Amino acid sequence: MNSRDQALLDEVEALLAMTSHQGHPLRSALERLYHHHLEQRERLERLVSIADGFQQTAQQDLHATRHQLQRQLKRQRKLSRIADRYQDLLHERNQTLEDVSTRDPLTGLANRRHLTKHLDCMAADKRQAGPLSLAMVDIDHFKRINDRHGHAAGDRALVALAQTLKSALRANDLCGRWGGEEFLLVLPDTGLDQAEALVRRLGERLRGLDLRLGAERLVLTASIGIAEHHPGEDYRDTIYRADQALLDAKREGRDRWCLAE
Repeated sequence: MNSRDQALLDEVEALLAMTSHQGHPLRSALERLYHHHLEQRERLERLVSIADGFQQTAQQDLHATRHQLQRQLKRQRKLSRIADRYQDLLHERNQTLEDVSTRDPLTGLANRRHLTKHLDCMAADKRQAGPLSLAMVDIDHFKRINDRHGHAAGDRALVALAQTLKSALRANDLCGRWGGEEFLLVLPDTGLDQAEALVRRLGERLRGLDLRLGAERLVLTASIGIAEHHPGEDYRDTIYRADQALLDAKREGRDRWCLAE
């Protein structure tokens, strides 16, 4: 209540207290109006008090709700980070399992399982209409390397051959370890002439390797059999023909390639 209203009430209260106005015809109405105003003011003050209390409670509830939401948001962000780390870990584990199941652990090349699956997919792909050549590669005198220098030297020779294969092949080619010291090259869109040119480059790179075993330089050579896949032929038969050509290269003196019939 402002000062003017309070001054008016004080004036009315003073008039009602004066005995000289006891018989005035408006005194009774003024007294009722005065008490009614006091009741209304008291009621208004109670309402204001209730409203203030409600507002305070509402602010407290709002603060508590905001605090709870912030905690939940913080928890959700933490869970999200955990989920992201779990997804990354799961992806890494899946990639590791994929590598274990499809990669040779020593050379990092495709293993026999992956090579076979790749050839099966190519056989099922009706769009595969271009020429395809397969080459079987075998390190010459590999047993002699193991016997003379030890298995660690043999492993180094296998890794050196694998790296040479990877560097010599094109983007669409696939090479992998077929077993032991044998490697298989899958050369799509490649006829025998192109395959021979690629194998020639491979032999040159292999002979040029500077593979040292102490003070001794280990000269690596390979025998290679090349077979072009015939339309309708099972890939296993193509691999067999490439393997027979590889045996021909060994019989003819090694460090060379032969073409399958």
